[in-house]
Amino acid sequence: MEHTNLYINGTWVEGAEKTRFDVINPATEEVLASVASAEVADADAALDAAEAAMALWAAQTPRHRSEVLRKTWELMTGRLPEFARLITLENGKARTDAMGEAAYAAEFFRWFAEEAVRADGMITHAPASGARIIVQHKPAGLAVLVTPWNYPAAMGTRKIAPALAAGCAVIIKPASETPLTMLALMPLLEEAGVPKGLVNVLPSRKTGALVDHLLHDPRVRVVSFTGSTAVGRKLLSSAAAQVLKPAMELGGNAPLIVFEDADLDVAVEGTMLAKMRNLGEACTAANRIYVHDNVKAAFVEKLSASMSALKVGDGLDPSVDVGPLVNAETCSKVAEFVEDAVSKGATLHCGGTKPDGKGFFYPPTVLSDVPANADCVNDEIFGPVAAIQGFTDQEDVIACANDTEYGLVAYVFTEDMKRGMQVCERLDYGMVGLNRGLVSDPAAPFGGTKQSGLGREGGHEGMLEFMETQYISASW
Repeated sequence: MEHTNLYINGTWVEGAEKTRFDVINPATEEVLASVASAEVADADAALDAAEAAMALWAAQTPRHRSEVLRKTWELMTGRLPEFARLITLENGKARTDAMGEAAYAAEFFRWFAEEAVRADGMITHAPASGARIIVQHKPAGLAVLVTPWNYPAAMGTRKIAPALAAGCAVIIKPASETPLTMLALMPLLEEAGVPKGLVNVLPSRKTGALVDHLLHDPRVRVVSFTGSTAVGRKLLSSAAAQVLKPAMELGGNAPLIVFEDADLDVAVEGTMLAKMRNLGEACTAANRIYVHDNVKAAFVEKLSASMSALKVGDGLDPSVDVGPLVNAETCSKVAEFVEDAVSKGATLHCGGTKPDGKGFFYPPTVLSDVPANADCVNDEIFGPVAAIQGFTDQEDVIACANDTEYGLVAYVFTEDMKRGMQVCERLDYGMVGLNRGLVSDPAAPFGGTKQSGLGREGGHEGMLEFMETQYISASW
């Protein structure tokens, strides 16, 4: 791998203590690369660089920032196969899935290139005093970005692009399982014209200490995190010390509801996308699948056929549909979920047995009649397991869908659009897919309710997460 050191102030450095850690290929369990591990002293160097760079970047015109982001999109779009290969090597996802992520990741640069020039303000009169009310949006300040392993490219670009569009400098802490993709993005940013020090990348095995130190530095004003709710709570606690502006995309327990009038082919196709995109290793993955009893048998048969047809193997093989899970711990957890459900009465239709040999592989699995006390319907599966439950009453299924502390995304399948919209509006989720198994879009505000997070990424709202609103009361 070409770039395996820290990236601070536009320079590749070994780090203060010159410590390193291994990145593992989940398909072969072999070492891909040895990567520099950042320490607190490296965080301070990155903060110094970011502070200096932001002073100049925030003073640039919105059009200038827009053109740099647009150039980044062009460059990344021209190199999608390179990024896809790297994503597959360190994350494991199949080549087609990796290409989809790379294209999605690049699109954030184009979208926020367009948004950079649209931080609209307002001038009006105060009704009582007659003073002018002037409202404008300004860069919030240095931003710390903490990204997960499941989307090594997209979860970084979804934060970097709006931050740069807003005029902020950033320090990125990528997941230690998958730091290589984010490091590989840096030369491309340089080529596009991003100034030195504006974007800094600090891979580290000491995530807790490193991020906590960053969040207690007075120069930091924004923290953006994608990951588990448990870790998000800890970061929010640290962020409270300085009252940082938080953007949190946390865990999910997504319900997917198939009504009796749904087009079953559309519902199965949507379920495959909602369940198997990124091998189910996504907070948006369908976790609890509720199918009306009148169509449940047919749905299970069709879904099992689709899941069984998927080829499992090394994601670099173009014929493979399903790669390995990211690590041994994730693979073991998925296996335990299936064993627990079956032991409590669920019926296994396909999959359910980890293959022998190297790699963290687990086959696409379908379970039906999963009891409500099964672990897999009360926690994120984060793997290729479809857990199906039956229902008959609309009110009951809405109540079941909402009966969770999470509120990221839900899915509804019905041919009755009136009912579909009524159900969507009653679901306590930040996003709902209606007859669709995919909701992620750079142009849409991505985010959840309840303990699935705070704030939004994407859309116009995504840039505002990195801006502060200033009001000036003026008379002349």
